[in-house]
Amino acid sequence: MLDDISWQIAAGERWVLMGPNGSGKTQLLKLIAGAVWPDPGPDAQRRYRGSRGKVLDLVEVLPRIAYLGPERQDRYERYGWNFTAVEVVGTGCTRSDIPQGALTAREHEAALDCLRQLGIARLATRRFLTLSYGERRLVLLARAVATRPDVLLLDETLGGLDAVHRARVLRWLDRDAHDIPSWILATHREEEIPSSATHLLSIDAGVVQAAGPIANVSTRAAAHPERVAPRRRRKSSRALPSRAAATPLVSFTNADVYLDYRRVLRDLCFALRAGECWVVHGANGAGKSTLLRTIYGDHSIALGGQLLRRGIVAGVPLAEFKRWCAFVAPHHQSDPPRHETVLQTIVSGLRATVGLDAPPTRGELVRARRAAAAFGLTPMLERSFGSLSYGQARRTLFARAFVLQPRLLLLDEALGGIDPESRQVLRKRIDSFVAAGGAVVFSSHHTDEWPETTGFELELRRGRLHYRGALRARAR
Repeated sequence: MLDDISWQIAAGERWVLMGPNGSGKTQLLKLIAGAVWPDPGPDAQRRYRGSRGKVLDLVEVLPRIAYLGPERQDRYERYGWNFTAVEVVGTGCTRSDIPQGALTAREHEAALDCLRQLGIARLATRRFLTLSYGERRLVLLARAVATRPDVLLLDETLGGLDAVHRARVLRWLDRDAHDIPSWILATHREEEIPSSATHLLSIDAGVVQAAGPIANVSTRAAAHPERVAPRRRRKSSRALPSRAAATPLVSFTNADVYLDYRRVLRDLCFALRAGECWVVHGANGAGKSTLLRTIYGDHSIALGGQLLRRGIVAGVPLAEFKRWCAFVAPHHQSDPPRHETVLQTIVSGLRATVGLDAPPTRGELVRARRAAAAFGLTPMLERSFGSLSYGQARRTLFARAFVLQPRLLLLDEALGGIDPESRQVLRKRIDSFVAAGGAVVFSSHHTDEWPETTGFELELRRGRLHYRGALRARAR
């Protein structure tokens, strides 16, 4: 994963870590955090120094380093840890995974202060699993801050945040070095590089490509190692499907959705037809993920509203809908058993199950291998899902979705945490799917991720439809 890495970070330095998916960024951050060990060898060393150059033991160092990666967020989903936001941040004060009893008054105030620093004190009493993906990320960042670290390790932490919260976190990272002595931020996007960054480290295939003061290292080359030409957004020339004549695949009428006794979506009226690509956007907490999960069947609508899925009538199980509807979202990366192979994970898409309850059939294996090849996963088929990088795991989930040969594809921040080259490849796959008559509902905070076949958009504001209709010209 990492090969002959020689690198050091000094007190007060703020590093940006860049490289394509699978390059070893997460592994390097975990190595620094003490979560993994370097391979034994006469020249292999991981050394920590304190004040005056004193060499420190790993046990002494661990409390001084905070690491925030997607897998911590996934863990709450996997185990159903649904504590309040202030309780989650409080576990940073106590350095525990889950609350160890009630917080003391001092710990409670410290946790609230961390939430205030990031502008999310309003979430303090909300249950973690009722928060949006971006809101969860901010709460976990506040938790990392609560540990009062000397070094903060941030693995794609800005992913899933809307423009307002991204700007707020960037300003927070630019604060005085006395508050945050050193940090390392892994990202694929140049616009996510804080202005206070002092150094940049670029790696590819586990090898350091460049390292040094950020003024001396090309951030563009680090973000785009393959020099992928950016795609310009242009209005699609293909004719939009006739909406009046087509029967909707999914339609909402006056629909409300409640989570934890709180109304998250209200008065939804929306219809989706074959051959349409809809983009859903809005601020963190607007209800985007809830909308997609409701379409898929994870949430129910309240009495008085209506949600219709084509062919699903009284007596027909929802499982029939999931035979032709596929869903890809960041929270799904916590679902597949980590020991199962990539091949087994893709096969599970044919059964719409988490893991396999019986060995794959010959036909399922043929279809799974074909889907894997389409997403460049053939060399990884026998690797365990848990050993994949974040980007490799996301491509596996795409293959798992496409193996179903769906009519409807739900994509919730599905291109977040993906390098530019992979984003371009996956967007082309989405565009081809829509051009062939498939339907897509796609959520993203970045307009450069929107498929070119997007014909319609739906903007949510605090759970209400602010705009619904044909794609508006926009430049963000």
